[in-house]
Amino acid sequence: MRSILILGAGRSSAVLIDYLLQYAAQDSWHVTVGDISLEAAQERVKNSQKGTPISFDIQQESSSEQIKKCDIVVSLLPASLHGVVAKKCLHFKKHLFTASYVSDEMKSFDAEARQKGLLFLNECGLDPGIDHMSAMQVIDRVKDEGGDLYSFESFTGGLIAPETDPENPWRYKFTWNPRNVVMAGQGTAKFLQNGQYKYIPYQQLFRRITPVSVTGYGEYEGYANRDSLKYRDTYGLQKIKTMLRGTLRNKGFCAAWDILVQLGCTDDTYKMEDVSNMTHQKFTDVFLDSYQKLRTPEKVAKKFQISVDGPELTKLNWSGLFDDTPVGLKEGTPAQILEHILNKRWMLHSQDRDMVVMWHRFRFLREGKEREIQASLVALGENSIQTAMAKTVGLPLAIVAKLLLQEKISSRGVVIPVSKEFYEPVLAELKELGIVLQENVIH
Repeated sequence: MRSILILGAGRSSAVLIDYLLQYAAQDSWHVTVGDISLEAAQERVKNSQKGTPISFDIQQESSSEQIKKCDIVVSLLPASLHGVVAKKCLHFKKHLFTASYVSDEMKSFDAEARQKGLLFLNECGLDPGIDHMSAMQVIDRVKDEGGDLYSFESFTGGLIAPETDPENPWRYKFTWNPRNVVMAGQGTAKFLQNGQYKYIPYQQLFRRITPVSVTGYGEYEGYANRDSLKYRDTYGLQKIKTMLRGTLRNKGFCAAWDILVQLGCTDDTYKMEDVSNMTHQKFTDVFLDSYQKLRTPEKVAKKFQISVDGPELTKLNWSGLFDDTPVGLKEGTPAQILEHILNKRWMLHSQDRDMVVMWHRFRFLREGKEREIQASLVALGENSIQTAMAKTVGLPLAIVAKLLLQEKISSRGVVIPVSKEFYEPVLAELKELGIVLQENVIH
């Protein structure tokens, strides 16, 4: 019997596991779900006869036995652990799938994976993942029709549905790993704009935004994400003049988040003192000058020359950053404490619905005329478990795992899903499941 081992039963795993259990029943597979928390794994498998929940720790020797018994490993573990998983997969000759960016360490496994006939598929979630596949489908078609692409921009964001938490001024909650949200953008963003290389250091990232309009859903703002330059070769766009990939947020998010960045609240390099006696307000205040007669919100307003009643402080106040509520941690870095505070208001409740929004803009020349295509994808979650994020991260991985077990995927080595072999069947099935990129020809 063919078998799949899923590592991690966290918030992005629910739809992936449900899908694979469904096909396991049809195609005589078995699905094992491993997590440090056996209870979490049991919750995902439920009563399925085709699933087995196990307690799993990749750092323990017993993990090798579980990997040895399967055909495919789908790792939803933190990206820092994928290298450990990959080495075990190479040793036991097992395929490996992740939704994470390809690291230099993962790249180093390419030759051995090819030699052993293994597929090490990465960047096969939402962003990265569906963004690659949906972009390449349009890029290949434009090229086939004689178009010459000179600009490609792409933004994706995990947000909340319009009816969810209407009083939330951020229009945002944690729909994936909260730590990754707090740490987002650290490092320097790199991209091309009108033929010039552009670099945005972290301290400027949330001040340099791109306005994005999505038909039927309104106005958003995007900030540059990591290294867009490396995808020129991946997408076959070596001569392109503008290449920008980024993260999408609702209007006003970036200005408020930038205050937290500038204050130092997202710093993860040191532990703070006396955290056990700290309130939310005291946490915010320690990063500000000591104006004795000013309250903390007034200090923030003075420092950043904004209104106490303005949209930025409204968002910070709603998040509890000026409350006298105890933080509730014994120790932590600023980033860890901020995450803990925000999670009290930003955690998805059981009936909350999230929303994923993706937007691409392609500009190209064809027959001497300038052309533009804008494409957008909007997916809505059902509740705090069957989220849009879980669907869009989990389904691409699940679909390709099914295709590989059905011997419909021939690629081997360390790859990402940018070829027709991946994007045609995955996007076709996602469309059947209601996740579809809508194209709009501007001119």
